Amino acid sequence: MFINKKLLFGAAALGTLATPALAQDNDPARTTFDGVYVAGSVGLSTHAVSGANTVVFDNGQNGSFGDTVVTSTGANAFSPGFCKGSSTLNSNAVTPCTKDNDDIEYAGRIGVDKRFGSIVGGVLVEGSKNQSTESTTAFSTTPAGYSFTRGIDYAISARARLGISPGDGRGLIYATGGGSYARVDHDFTTTNTANSFTPNNDGKMVWGWQAGGGAELMLTHNLSIGMEYLYNRYNDNKYSVGIGTGTAGATNPFVLAGGVNARPSDTRYDFHTFRATVGFHF
Repeated sequence: MFINKKLLFGAAALGTLATPALAQDNDPARTTFDGVYVAGSVGLSTHAVSGANTVVFDNGQNGSFGDTVVTSTGANAFSPGFCKGSSTLNSNAVTPCTKDNDDIEYAGRIGVDKRFGSIVGGVLVEGSKNQSTESTTAFSTTPAGYSFTRGIDYAISARARLGISPGDGRGLIYATGGGSYARVDHDFTTTNTANSFTPNNDGKMVWGWQAGGGAELMLTHNLSIGMEYLYNRYNDNKYSVGIGTGTAGATNPFVLAGGVNARPSDTRYDFHTFRATVGFHF
C-alpha cells in the first residue's frame, strides 16, 4: 500500500508538472495558421440564372462583331431570337431552353500563412477542375438552331488571403482574391446541315481573376476543415465559329454575307463556386 501511495503521489506530481507544458504545447493561438499547409476542396459551381445573352455575328469574317445576318429579302435571318441556355434545337421558335449545367468542382492547393497576433495573412497556389457548363442558343428563320456551350477544363490560380483568428486561435475568417489562368473548352451544335462550321481558337488559355472569402476551423494542430465561396471571372473573347458555304445555295444568308463568324455576345465568363475544404498544416 505504501508503494502504491508513493506511485500515485509520483504520478500526480508528474501530471501536475506536465499539465502546463501540455497546455502550452496545445495552445492553438501559438501554432495554428502559421506556416505551410496543403488542402483539398470539393463543391458546387453555379452560373447566374438571370441576364440576357445572345449570339453576335461578324459578316465577311473581318474581326468586327455586331453585324446583322439578313435573308435575300433583307429581313433579319435571326428574328426568332435567342435564349440563355441549351435547346433541343428542333424549332425555329425560341423554345424554353434548359438551364445551365451546374456541377462539381474540385481543387488542390499549397499555401503558407503568417500569424501577426490575431491577424493572419498568406498566399496560395491552386489547381482546379470544373465540370459545369454555360450555353447560349440562337434561332434562325431557316429554320435552324445554333447552340454554343463553354466550360472551364482546368485552372491554375494564385491568391492572397487575409483574415482574423480571434479567441483561442482555432478559427479563421478570411477574404481571398487573386489571378487565375484557365483553359476554356467550347462546344457547338446546330441543326443546319447546309453550311460548313469551323471552330476558331477552341481550348485556348485565358486570364481571369477570383475573389471571395471563407472560414476555417482547426480540429487538431495539423487538421482543419472549412467552407469557402469564390466569384470567378474569365475573359473569353478568343473563340468563334466560322460559318462557310458548305452545300448552301447563293441565296443562303451566310453566303450572302460573304461568310460569317459567330460567338456568344458575353465574352465575360463568370460563375460562382461553393466549397468544403480539408487542410493539413505542417
